[in-house]
Amino acid sequence: MKIFHFIALLLVIILAACTSNDENTENATANVNQILDDWHEAAAAADFDRYFNQFASDSAIFMGTDATERWTVPEFKAYAKPHFDKGNAWNFTPVQRNVYISETGQTAWFDEVLGTPNLGPARGTGVLTRQDTTWKIAHYNLSIPIPNAIADTVVQQVEQALNDSTSTK
Repeated sequence: MKIFHFIALLLVIILAACTSNDENTENATANVNQILDDWHEAAAAADFDRYFNQFASDSAIFMGTDATERWTVPEFKAYAKPHFDKGNAWNFTPVQRNVYISETGQTAWFDEVLGTPNLGPARGTGVLTRQDTTWKIAHYNLSIPIPNAIADTVVQQVEQALNDSTSTK
């Protein structure tokens, strides 16, 4: 009888842990979505401090659409500050987002489709880490998805632009 009670108690503990993990994943996903939405809203509102406070540390990375745009947070701040000061940073509206949480609940990664007034359809991908009870952006990559049907033409244009920039130096 004692073994039966022990097994029953063990099953209850396992079931509670599984339920708790599901709830934690749902909460973590909601929190990551909230952080990313607030981050995009801060840029649209040109709220410099709110925007940059979402990054995990100064060594976090923002990768822009241009091949030269790989910035640590201090480098990205230097680039972005004039835009924020003018009150017209950028306006990225999430259209669709997929969020994934690690088994440990300490890391999240995502991909999102963005509507933008200046880039057209864009894509953001990134990684967040949990710091105490808050999620912070450790890496973000902004890209412009290129349909395969026009990729050859775009590749030629990119190569020409790179050749032009190298020949003018």
